[in-house]
Amino acid sequence: MTTIGFIGLGSMGLPMACNLVAGGFEVRGYDLRPEARSALAKAGGIAAASVVDAFHSADIALLMVVDIAQAEAVLFSSGALDALKPDATILLMATCPPAAVAVLAERIEASGYGFVDAPVSGGVVGAKGAALTIMAAGREEIFETILPVLRALGGKVVRVGSEPGQGATAKAVNQLLCGTHLAVAAEALSLADRLGLDMAAMLDIVGGSAASSWMLRDRGPRMLEATPGVTSAVDIFVKDLGIVMEAGRAAKTALPLAAVAHQLFLAVSGSGLGAADDSQIIRAYRSLWREAG
Repeated sequence: MTTIGFIGLGSMGLPMACNLVAGGFEVRGYDLRPEARSALAKAGGIAAASVVDAFHSADIALLMVVDIAQAEAVLFSSGALDALKPDATILLMATCPPAAVAVLAERIEASGYGFVDAPVSGGVVGAKGAALTIMAAGREEIFETILPVLRALGGKVVRVGSEPGQGATAKAVNQLLCGTHLAVAAEALSLADRLGLDMAAMLDIVGGSAASSWMLRDRGPRMLEATPGVTSAVDIFVKDLGIVMEAGRAAKTALPLAAVAHQLFLAVSGSGLGAADDSQIIRAYRSLWREAG
């Protein structure tokens, strides 16, 4: 049986780990929150006491962490890498800057381990339903060994290249579209509200027309709520669109729409709502119109 050391049992990580357990893998998971570790144990996984404990003799180290800094801290602190099997593979599924992923991969491969860069899209809904879209990059022979793991997590698994960082690049392009779709959906619904239209009726119209998008259909209903539950925070898009802008600068490519969307998310985060659901980008427009009278 393949043993997976899973780090990061958050809103997406926990259901992903549980899906791996259901798929027949031995999963030893670690998260700073004891309740997350307990939830994994209830699903049939093993609650690890530390990162080193999670990685002990594991075939795969799967990281579903917040950013590249957390990934580096997990891998290179407390001898965590040394706890893995000698031929283990590091599977990075967090959204990180492409250049930083490439540097991390060099460091890991120099230590003798395999590496696959495989960020995901689909949010909490996709994580719970094992329906994520996975954008993977890594050497073909290593990719083939971890493909059953990816298929247990995703409805679509695409190998985008052999070089670490290419998966992160594909995710940046994906997040450019997600972030701008979300911003423009908020703009449209805000305009409807400003003009005195029933927002629910307007959402019903555009959600079933050529104007629709997945982000509109998923986030639109929560834009109508005063305090929606959080499935993905505003600060996630602050980070992800920051990565998009970094990729654009590196390629000397203008990304004006992504830049505007990034500024809107920053404005909402700066108002103290960084931990709110990302649908609350609509508050940026409401704030602008309040100031305009």
